[in-house]
Amino acid sequence: MKFDLNNFLLAVSFALDYVERDIFGVPLNHGKRVAYTSLMIGRQLGMAEDDLADLVSLAVLHDNGLSEYIANKRPQKKVKLENIKAHCTIGERNVKNYPFLRNERDVILYHHEKIDGSGLFHLRGAKIPFKSQIIGFADYIDIRFAANKMYGAYNDKVREIVNTLKNRKFHASICDAFLREITKTRYRLDQEPENIEEAIRRYTPEKFLDLDYKEIRGMSMIFSKIIDAKSKFTSRHSKGLSEKAGMMAAFYKYGEEETIKLHIAADLHDLGKLLISNDILEAERKLTDDEFAKIQSHTYYTRVSLSKISGFKEITEWAANHHEKLNGKGYPYGLTAKDLDFNSRLLGCLDIYQALTEERPYRSGMGHCEVMPILYNMANEGFIDKVIVADIDKVFGSTDK
Repeated sequence: MKFDLNNFLLAVSFALDYVERDIFGVPLNHGKRVAYTSLMIGRQLGMAEDDLADLVSLAVLHDNGLSEYIANKRPQKKVKLENIKAHCTIGERNVKNYPFLRNERDVILYHHEKIDGSGLFHLRGAKIPFKSQIIGFADYIDIRFAANKMYGAYNDKVREIVNTLKNRKFHASICDAFLREITKTRYRLDQEPENIEEAIRRYTPEKFLDLDYKEIRGMSMIFSKIIDAKSKFTSRHSKGLSEKAGMMAAFYKYGEEETIKLHIAADLHDLGKLLISNDILEAERKLTDDEFAKIQSHTYYTRVSLSKISGFKEITEWAANHHEKLNGKGYPYGLTAKDLDFNSRLLGCLDIYQALTEERPYRSGMGHCEVMPILYNMANEGFIDKVIVADIDKVFGSTDK
């Protein structure tokens, strides 16, 4: 199908923004601001449309490796992103099969390099990919100046510092293009939280590729890792749900396309959970009513994000309905049996199964024989689908022996 890569990325990019804010103290919308500044520099430099489209993709994804770093290291205090070499290596590996329009090898790997060789990999000058230099510059500026504050005397300070970096840390053409750009009032206004996403869409060339769902799945898996890394207690929740969804799809003899769409829905079902504080997600006590209300909001934000993506209508329903119940007692919409198709019901059942098998702050993970009575009870009380629960018992009961 015709697929707009940057539309997909912008729809789900808040996943990266919240990781960076929560763990590294970077102001929200960092990835979008880096993408916007990179895009404006590229336009100033007269880059071709395909290059501009890829530049935006790469800028949005430049810190995608942070999630895996966090999952492995769990830093106890905020650290500087520029000091973490691993996130560059992981990030480059994650986008290896991303369908860029050009050959964009090593752009993310080297986005913290400086032309004087003082970067993480000590590359110098022209050995650093030019898109890496643009993204690295935009990243450097945003981390230090939270670009939406660039006005008046503050703007003068930015100019002064950029001029000291010219031909020392960053290529002069990049610095000069940026200095021309910040003379425009819209540069600041475009980066206000309510404007930034639309501004990027407005200036980014539309590029539609013929992609199948298998290729799109490669992108959803990147964000699945980001979602799972949010908390140590969900370190493989989306991955585990996707695996189980695949097993059930095989049991039901689904075709390849429907199976892959189900995988994508599982990968992204908890996208909205990235807005929830870890203090709530990892609480070892009963949640307050206000905290539980915040937990319940996560599927709403999953729907808001995924509904922006062309070709994701069914995927959005399956992903966002996983806490709805047949008797109308689920959330956030209180849907009932007539509103929930089979795959929405399936992911809802599997999400409960997967969650119960995982460790939580207040209990240990359960085995199949402990989980099934809970699911059967929920089915008998009208919350979830009886037929699907029985099928889950058949499929996973045989693998648990």
